[in-house]
Amino acid sequence: VGLFPAMLSGLSGDELLSGAGFAVSKCGTEDLLQNPAYLFGAINYLLYRKGKRSVVMLPYSDRLYRTADWFRQLWAESLGKRVNLKKEVVHVGPTPIKALGVTDQHSQVQLYVEGPFDKLFAFLEVESFSETVPIPPFEKPDPTTDYLAGKSMNRLISAEKKATELAMTRHERPNVTFKFPVVSEFTLGQIFMILEIATAYTGRLFEIDPFNQPGVEEGKLATYAFMGREGFQEKRKLIEDELNSRKIYQV
Repeated sequence: VGLFPAMLSGLSGDELLSGAGFAVSKCGTEDLLQNPAYLFGAINYLLYRKGKRSVVMLPYSDRLYRTADWFRQLWAESLGKRVNLKKEVVHVGPTPIKALGVTDQHSQVQLYVEGPFDKLFAFLEVESFSETVPIPPFEKPDPTTDYLAGKSMNRLISAEKKATELAMTRHERPNVTFKFPVVSEFTLGQIFMILEIATAYTGRLFEIDPFNQPGVEEGKLATYAFMGREGFQEKRKLIEDELNSRKIYQV
């Protein structure tokens, strides 16, 4: 679904597919420590069982911020399930959260470092940015900022990521890092495929079906009924009867 609009926007479909194919070759081994998708899925599953019910994706690159959005939809829609494969009611699913480093270090990291022990953190780190943004000398000498002169924003972002990772690790907050040599169609194809395979693996570990979305379908059908779609008249009547029978406390 996403390949065609990606190509329309000027991205290389061949490179995206090449990256995805490379990821598949890395995710076929049964060696857990050499299989990035299975390892990520296993970490999520085991930590979920130990009370880490949320996974926070922290990209340290504006160009990867929407990747965290995409991951939220993939993880939530695939793994949030009421029943397992045996049709037993289980209500499972880790909650995906997105945050942008460095920006959200100043709005969320206090919670992440010292708050409840209920999260896993997944950093997205870029080793080589497409552009270098130098930090110029300041007009007036100031020991609080002089040390930055001559360095780059690229180096500062990398340092902030390492510092946040260090703080989290010191406070026993489990975290993993996906490293991008560069942000390109090839590396994006890799991360998309790795996370998709990881989703399938994790669904297997939870013993649920990661390929359906009954909770979403229920809302779609109700929307059709509310909007008067042909064939949904009876469903609308049932919904209205249900709503009229409810006791609602309104402020």
